Amino acid sequence: MAGQALRWKRTLDLLLILLALPILVPLALLVALLIRGGSPGPALFRQERVGYQGRRFMCFKFRTMFVDADTATHQGHLLQLMKSNTPMQKMDSEGDPRIIPFGVMLRASGLDELPQLINVLRGEMSLVGPRPCLTYEYDQYLPWQKERFQTVPGLTGLWQVSGKNKTTFVEMVVLDIMYAKHKTLWWDLKIILMTVPTLAIQMLEAQRAVKSSPRTAHLKAGSSNRAAMPYSLAKAPLSGLVQARDGGIVRMERESKLNL
Repeated sequence: MAGQALRWKRTLDLLLILLALPILVPLALLVALLIRGGSPGPALFRQERVGYQGRRFMCFKFRTMFVDADTATHQGHLLQLMKSNTPMQKMDSEGDPRIIPFGVMLRASGLDELPQLINVLRGEMSLVGPRPCLTYEYDQYLPWQKERFQTVPGLTGLWQVSGKNKTTFVEMVVLDIMYAKHKTLWWDLKIILMTVPTLAIQMLEAQRAVKSSPRTAHLKAGSSNRAAMPYSLAKAPLSGLVQARDGGIVRMERESKLNL
């Protein structure tokens, strides 16, 4: 792991993975068989991501898209979300034709990210931290937004349990920066515990989206129009007000004391 990473964080990662191995190994094998049975091609997928202090690494995932699926659509969708003030809804909610059978539920349950435990063991990721971003996404970051890379990326994090797809890109970055600056052992444990009900809710929402038409799912996402974000960690609010000024430069106006 990066030299400046806290020792307790590395110890927590290894201990929890060791305890969960009897469950994780057969579960990973089952997911791999499900993918191979539903779509031709390898079960694992590798992609270059950006981690601690902007360092590149190969991130592992279970494949949830057809082989050689077009990535230009996703790139355009992501860049649009970065530049707009709209919730970061995934293309899954609109019926992405690139996704294999069972792919939507694998994504919603987080099972597609199980192979990232390899990245955790290699020290490139942690169980808790900001999500590792794509290289073309990193190239669009403003200088202040790159502060989110001052900690090791993770499988789950403050953003994931604080609204996730109901938050905007800027709100995600602020949450990640707050975690990077104030992470503690207790906070990591709280986030890990909150991940379980969060994934359960995501699976229910994904199931409803699958049953609905793409148009209906899109209209429902638009009608919410930035409803109040259900931050699960009420004792860890946003560290400040975010306002756009001076040609789009975004800064945090004030910081509140965190109850960690």
